[in-house]
Amino acid sequence: MSTELTITSDEILTTAQALRWEVSGDFHEHLMEAIYTDAARIADRAITLPEEKPRFDLDRTIDRLVTSRLWGFPIMILLLTLVFWLTISGANVPSSMLATLLIDTIHPVLNSFGANIGMPWWLSGFLFDGVYLATAWVISVMLPPMAIFFPLFTLLEDFGYLPRVAFNLDNMFRKVGAHGKQALSMSMGFGCNAAGVVATRVIDSPRERLIAIITNNFALCNGRWPTQILVATIFIGALVPAYLGGLVSALAVVGIAVLGVLLSMAVSWGLSRTVLRGEASTFSLELPPYRPPRLWQTIYTSLIDRTLIVLWRAVVFALPAGAVIWLSSNVNIAGVSIAEHLIDFMNPFGILIGLNGVILLAYVVAIPANEIVIPTILMLTVLVTGVGGVGSGTGVMFELDSNMETMAIFQAGGWTLLTAVNLMLFSLIHNPCSTTIYTIYKETGSAKWTAIASLLPVVMGLAVTFLVAQVWRLVVGLT
Repeated sequence: MSTELTITSDEILTTAQALRWEVSGDFHEHLMEAIYTDAARIADRAITLPEEKPRFDLDRTIDRLVTSRLWGFPIMILLLTLVFWLTISGANVPSSMLATLLIDTIHPVLNSFGANIGMPWWLSGFLFDGVYLATAWVISVMLPPMAIFFPLFTLLEDFGYLPRVAFNLDNMFRKVGAHGKQALSMSMGFGCNAAGVVATRVIDSPRERLIAIITNNFALCNGRWPTQILVATIFIGALVPAYLGGLVSALAVVGIAVLGVLLSMAVSWGLSRTVLRGEASTFSLELPPYRPPRLWQTIYTSLIDRTLIVLWRAVVFALPAGAVIWLSSNVNIAGVSIAEHLIDFMNPFGILIGLNGVILLAYVVAIPANEIVIPTILMLTVLVTGVGGVGSGTGVMFELDSNMETMAIFQAGGWTLLTAVNLMLFSLIHNPCSTTIYTIYKETGSAKWTAIASLLPVVMGLAVTFLVAQVWRLVVGLT
């Protein structure tokens, strides 16, 4: 049972008349004075009279620089380069410390523990040399860069700069049929593609968000930086005098990253005119005022909401990867390991595209985490060639402290400059890691779009490396 409440107009007028006497007599004057004072203050800030000297506005002064057609892009590239440099340089020491703790210290202890309790060699190898070692590599390589990159990126976001990046790139992305905010998700992808996929939530249009998700893999994530830097240092930097080696190597890696941005735009253009046909939507981008970053909140958000969640997903997928890597290298069929059978099968096709069977198998078993590509390549090369090294012939992942030792193993595997160049290209243009694939499925809820986002880069990577290999061999043959 309910009672309907009705109020007549006479009751409203009577209540208003009673309340009027409770308000001071000069209330209306105070209200009007406050309104006109605020209006005068706003107008005084927005309008400059001809005879007045222009007022200094810090926000507008900064915006004249960071959003200008002349300085906007150089400043943007400089800031992002600074973030990348701090990430790469700053991650070296903690990565080395983690590797020393998890691999050089704990791993032998685990092996000794297994031997002391009489654990069978195959169980000890499976658990400690396979599952544990792969997970340790992922943590030692992945955690420090993310712990540096995400806070720096969040500081730029909190300061108010990232909306200016979207403003600068909006016109370029709109011309290729994508959304201007894709610049933000692409930038986040440089830290981790899985986080970049999640960052596409800022895009309201489902069509344009799909484009951003599919193309985010072309942003060079931190898991691929070690491969790019090592190969560029050993092969590209060696082409010039030693004092120029570091600069040339860095430029080669930056060139690969820029190529990824161009590929992202090219694929966005193709998708927006085929399976995701449509016009780029317009959006009102309100540039927020600049404000001092909230340091502790930034650290919490970056480490808890981004770094640890992404790292946990990578660890979950690295566990089975370590098991597969150890089993394929230590289980024999007709006296030959499964890995060697697969390498022999893949090798003709790998050589055709300027790579080899070892590299192709390494990328197959390293789908859970890009961080274990180089250790897997070294392990498989030693397994096939028998060249001496740490863990030689045991099917155990390892890395070497000296680039010369690494170069010797690569050369024993038949690597050339073409192999190095195509590895850098394939590292950029290949399938997302399993963490990113899982994230794509969670964000889209579609197996079809997850498959497209996973297989399209593979097809492109194979096509690009095949084309480069044929042109390279043609030019070398003519000379």
